[in-house]
Amino acid sequence: MTEKKEEITTEILLSNIIEGVKNLKAKDIVSIDLTSLEHRICKYFVICHGDSNTHVNAIAESVTGEVKEKLDIPAVHKEGQDNACWILLDYGAVVVHVFQKECRDFYLLEELWADGKIERID
Repeated sequence: MTEKKEEITTEILLSNIIEGVKNLKAKDIVSIDLTSLEHRICKYFVICHGDSNTHVNAIAESVTGEVKEKLDIPAVHKEGQDNACWILLDYGAVVVHVFQKECRDFYLLEELWADGKIERID
């Protein structure tokens, strides 16, 4: 008899992504629920920042490792690893933005998507 695989919901994916950023002590972690918005590109954004190129890359690698290990899901698309100012990890329903502080302050994604429900993660 085969085991029934647990359905991977957006909430499970989101939880694993947040664990991945927490594992590497990402700063100012924010989750933005975009589900109530009409013209959204995904269901959730996770936004955080690191202290250096190395830290930003390590946070992104922690997320991809956590999600791959626990859920066996690779990112659909990744970009920004070369300069590590802003790394984007696209998981379809959830898009992760890992910034350096200066880039985060410049682009202000939280303000651009302020119509979504913003939750600060401890």
